[in-house]
Amino acid sequence: MKTLHSVFLLVSLVLAWSVAIAGADKATMERGAKVYKGYCSTCHQANGQGLSTIYPPLAKSDYLKNQPKEKVIESVVFGLKGPITVNGKKYNGVMNPMPSTYKDEDIAAVITYVYNSWGNPGTVVTVEDVRKVKAAKKGGKK
Repeated sequence: MKTLHSVFLLVSLVLAWSVAIAGADKATMERGAKVYKGYCSTCHQANGQGLSTIYPPLAKSDYLKNQPKEKVIESVVFGLKGPITVNGKKYNGVMNPMPSTYKDEDIAAVITYVYNSWGNPGTVVTVEDVRKVKAAKKGGKK
C-alpha cells in the first residue's frame, strides 16, 4: 500500500511538472489575447509596455514575478488602487476591476496570457483560481 501511494505521488508530481513546463494551451492564449486587446491594452498598451508614469508595464514585470498569483487575480477582478512599484518605477493610480461582462474563463485566460507574454514567468491561472479568489474576498478575507 505504501509503495502504491509513493507511485501515485510520483506520477502526480510528474504530471503537474509537465503541465507547468508546457505552459498555457493555445485556446487559452488566444482567448486571453482577445480579452487583453479588447480591454486591457487601452491602458497597458498592445505590447504590454504601459504608458509613461500613468499605467505600469506588464512586459517583463517584476511585479507579476514577485506577487502571489492570488494577489494578481484579486487586482484584476476587484481593481487596484494606491502606490505600487513596477520594474523600479513608482505608480500611484487606479486600475478598474474587470467589468462583470467578462466571465471567470475570460479573467483566467487574460491573466494567463499576460503571464506568458513579453518575457513574463509563464504561470497558468485556472478558472478555479479565479473562483477561489472571488470566494475568499466575499468571505471577508484578503
